[in-house]
Amino acid sequence: MPAEVWWRLGCFVGVLAIMLLWERLQPKRQAQLPAKRRWPANLGIVVINTVVLRVLIPAGAIGAALWSADVSFGLMHYWDWPLTLSVVTGFLILDCTIYWQHRLFHRIPLLWRIHRMHHADTDFDTTTGLRFHPLEIVFSMLIKIGIVVLFGIPALAVLIFEIVLNATSLFNHGNVALPRRLEWPVRRVIVTQEMHRIHHSQLPAETNSNYSFNLSIWDRLFRSYTARPQAGSDAIQIGLKEYPAQAQSTKLSYLLAIPFRQPTATDVKSGSQDKDESTQ
Repeated sequence: MPAEVWWRLGCFVGVLAIMLLWERLQPKRQAQLPAKRRWPANLGIVVINTVVLRVLIPAGAIGAALWSADVSFGLMHYWDWPLTLSVVTGFLILDCTIYWQHRLFHRIPLLWRIHRMHHADTDFDTTTGLRFHPLEIVFSMLIKIGIVVLFGIPALAVLIFEIVLNATSLFNHGNVALPRRLEWPVRRVIVTQEMHRIHHSQLPAETNSNYSFNLSIWDRLFRSYTARPQAGSDAIQIGLKEYPAQAQSTKLSYLLAIPFRQPTATDVKSGSQDKDESTQ
C-alpha cells in the first residue's frame, strides 16, 4: 500500500477517534435520533465512496499531480518558485476551489439533488462530515483533478490538502463547541463547529451561507458569511424540512436514493410521527 494511503488513513482514523470521544464527553446538542440508527449508514457511505473512487479513479488527484509533474503540464510549471511557495499556493487554490464547488452544489438544481443527501441528516455530528453521496465524491474528485492539472499543483500540496480537508470536515461537523474565548479567534482562520452548524440550518438564507470547509476567509471574501444564526446556537433546526427525523431516512438505501426521488407528503407525515414516538 502506498505511503500516502497510510498517511491519509492514519490521520483520518486519529481525528475521527478524537472527535467521537469529544462528542461523547461534551456533546453540544441532544440528538433527535440515536447514533445506533444514524451511524451505520453514515459510516457505510465512507466504505462505498472509498470503493467507488478506487474503482473509477484509482490514481486520484495525487496521480494527476504526479502526471502533471512528469510532463511539466500546468501553469505553475512556468513559475520559477521554491517548492514551499508552490505547495502553499496550490493548497490555497484547492481550498478556494472546494469553496466554489460547494457553493455551486447549492445553486445548481441538479447538483443540489445530489448534495442534499448531506443536508438531509437530521442531526449534526462528526459522522455528518462523512455523509456525501458517491456521485458528489466522484464529481468532486474530477473537479480537483482538473484544477490540479490546469495549475500543475505539486503532489505534496495535494496530499496535504486532502488530509487537511478530511480532518476539518470531521472537526467542523462535530457535535461540540470550542470555549467561547477561543471560538471567535479560531473562526478567523478555520471553520468552527459554530460557524458550520449555521450552514446546516433549515432556513434557506443560513443554508446558503458559510460554504467554506477549511479556511474561513472565503466566505468573508466572497460575501457568503453568516456570523450568528437567527434562532441562536442552541435552537438551530438542523437538516431539511422535507427530510424529517424518521426510521427509514437513516437507511443506507434511502440515502443513496435521495438524488433520484423527491420527498413526498407521506415522508414528512411519517417523520413527524416517528419523532413524536421517539420522544415519548
